Amino acid sequence: MKRILLPALSAVALLSASVVLVPAFLLKPFSPQTARAVTIAYYLREAAPLVSLACALLVIGGAVFAWRGRGRWARVALVGSLLVAGGAAWLARQNHFEWIFNPLKNPAYASGAEAAAFVDPADMVIAVELRGDAVAYPVRQMAYHHLVNDQVGGVPIVSTY
Repeated sequence: MKRILLPALSAVALLSASVVLVPAFLLKPFSPQTARAVTIAYYLREAAPLVSLACALLVIGGAVFAWRGRGRWARVALVGSLLVAGGAAWLARQNHFEWIFNPLKNPAYASGAEAAAFVDPADMVIAVELRGDAVAYPVRQMAYHHLVNDQVGGVPIVSTY
């Protein structure tokens, strides 16, 4: 039993990590995505907190059971499995998509005449007009941030690129 415990705990830790990392791999920015890949990524993203917690608890319990009588390298492998499973459990509760798409939270405003110095007439912009208020976000700047939290015409919006 103890002979297969270490490989089993390593496999559980890797399962935990893959449930968390596969969605990030499938939903890479600026890469084509299929509907199936998006479906798989979102299903795994939903399941990741529970699955990674269960895996981490299983690895902790197994490591406690297997710790005694193990050599140095076996203990290093147990600690490695604990770190992978614990890291996956932590990462499953983070929104790594927000790390990729960093919203522009406090957009600065300029009049059309002032903006002419920053935005070339050939530059593409994302324009929003709502309730008589109009704004334009340069795509050149949006390419980094991808999101702008703003208010247009008194209505909160999120403009995305």
